[in-house]
Amino acid sequence: VMWPAVIFYLVYSFGIMYFVVKPALAAKSLSMALFRGALLGLLAYGAYDFTNQATLAKWPIIITVADLAWGVVVTALVSAIAYLIISK
Repeated sequence: VMWPAVIFYLVYSFGIMYFVVKPALAAKSLSMALFRGALLGLLAYGAYDFTNQATLAKWPIIITVADLAWGVVVTALVSAIAYLIISK
């Protein structure tokens, strides 16, 4: 079922723009975009992963660690790229 993923990523894209890119543009700071993007990634992916860790009996810790790392890296990179594109 694709529609929940589509909705999540549309809302998440808005969150990246509002909570990360907009403040970074105001501060004219690429490093702020990277840091705030990483933090947003940790929070969003952490909500999913730690909820699964707490509620699913066979949820492997390695999945949590890998997914958290992915969330931090991909959100930081997308935030930085969006910042660079919009600031040009």
